[in-house]
Amino acid sequence: MSMSKSGFVTIIGRPNVGKSTLMNHLIGQKIAITANRPQTTRSRIRTIYTDERGQVVFLDTPGIVKAKNKLGEYMLDVAVKTTYEADVIIWLVRPEPRVGEGEKEIAALLLRAKKPVIFVVNQIDTVPEERVRETVEAYAALLDFDRIVTVSALRSVRTDKVLQAIYDLLPYGPYFYDEDMVTDQPMREIVAEMIREKALRLLSDEIPHGIAVTIDSMKQRKNGLWDIEAAVCCEKESHKGIIIGKGGSMLKKIGSEARKDAENMLEDKVNLKLFVKVRKDWRDDSTQLRNFGYVSDGRD
Repeated sequence: MSMSKSGFVTIIGRPNVGKSTLMNHLIGQKIAITANRPQTTRSRIRTIYTDERGQVVFLDTPGIVKAKNKLGEYMLDVAVKTTYEADVIIWLVRPEPRVGEGEKEIAALLLRAKKPVIFVVNQIDTVPEERVRETVEAYAALLDFDRIVTVSALRSVRTDKVLQAIYDLLPYGPYFYDEDMVTDQPMREIVAEMIREKALRLLSDEIPHGIAVTIDSMKQRKNGLWDIEAAVCCEKESHKGIIIGKGGSMLKKIGSEARKDAENMLEDKVNLKLFVKVRKDWRDDSTQLRNFGYVSDGRD
């Protein structure tokens, strides 16, 4: 085992470039939530991948955007901190040759971090090859990359090449976690994220970022069945009705989709009860942010 490689890898990029999708495909399990709207990932998600080459601990980060409120500031802080903690950084972009201000800021951050960088162009199945080539050239002018890989994370095309690039650059060292662990996040947090993902996917645009999910109780019966009670918290009274839906239809839909994911993960039947609570302006309230697990309290 002394010749195994091990280390921390962070995936950074602008919102919605497919960071969580890539990580899920690399480790082969659904842990990070993926939804087709920016800022789905709010906190660092630690997932662990182990094979005969060694162990990779992924630190998924929120998409890097300018902060609009306390939650935004926290997310930006997490993203920046994580780049300094990693042994290898994956910078994920869409196949878009125009390099914007946000991308230049990320390049500057990576220059300061002085860590090996794997540049990954995602969604290559959606554009002509030439566009991918132009994207690589435009970014290579900004930064000296240690490896360049082009992938389609959603279709698992060439994601093995990303893993190989990671192992090429990781240092040798002992494992950080047991070989069969895939995440150090408590089960409750993962279930809460699964519920939040379904809500994000199913609800209209004006609500989602104002949603947090808390697990009020999670117990397993002797026969293996899990009883889970969770609260979907929103910022406005008017949102509550939309989340519940006509005759409770929306909440039912969110619950039954989240239950399927939870059953797959827990490998047992799940009885899921969802409630909706209003927590006014929680995204700008430090106490409530802390209660929802979003603000570090110095123990980070």
